[in-house]
Amino acid sequence: MSVMGRTLDSQRIEALKELERRLGVAFPRYELLHQALIHKSFANEQHLRGFDNERLEFLGDAVLELVISEYLYSRYTDAQEGELARLRSAVVSEHALADKARSLGLGKYLLLAHGEEHAGGRTLDSLLSDALEAVIGAMYLQVGYGTCRDFLLDLLGEEVQILWDSKDFIDPKSALQEKVQQYSHSTPIYDVFLEQGPDHDKIFHVAVRWQGDILGKGRGKSKKDAEQAAARRALQTLSRRQDW
Repeated sequence: MSVMGRTLDSQRIEALKELERRLGVAFPRYELLHQALIHKSFANEQHLRGFDNERLEFLGDAVLELVISEYLYSRYTDAQEGELARLRSAVVSEHALADKARSLGLGKYLLLAHGEEHAGGRTLDSLLSDALEAVIGAMYLQVGYGTCRDFLLDLLGEEVQILWDSKDFIDPKSALQEKVQQYSHSTPIYDVFLEQGPDHDKIFHVAVRWQGDILGKGRGKSKKDAEQAAARRALQTLSRRQDW
């Protein structure tokens, strides 16, 4: 099996077969999977011009966005566009994808230049997330959209639900504002009702009010942190009210 005029040795083929088993997807050929794992530093060092994973990453990013967008659109039918966009951004963020790449052991199979290797490139979020997107691109070209979709939802579906349930993809103040504005155009009001401690180490206590009612209280080292804590408590309170 040759790639760019170079034959993949048996050791590399065995490594790709091992990764194939980890992915749970059978590739009819290994050339694109191999390329998906080639960082541009390695391609430059080995004089493999243009034979890195950047084009596959570009394609994989688009496939990933489509799969997750379609899934969120179908699953969360009452969610607004802005909410879906923020949830998608959290699911496909560099850090989130890097974590999934680590769970697959993807770093082990990357081909890096010596300098990139010594700089810890195998563990960098940016390289790992890019490699995962490149693998998705190779998968799409080799086995099609349906298999890609199944792979991605198996990989990310649980994380989507966790984020949706916790609302961690939306900062509490934004989430609270969106929630109350479903019922009225009035917005929550945040009041600092107590400051404790010396100027260099203050604790702020904040109450959040809406239409005259106190929905929640919170505290923090800054007014912003206290407001977020109050909004988080308000969301918890509202989630327990049957009329919401």
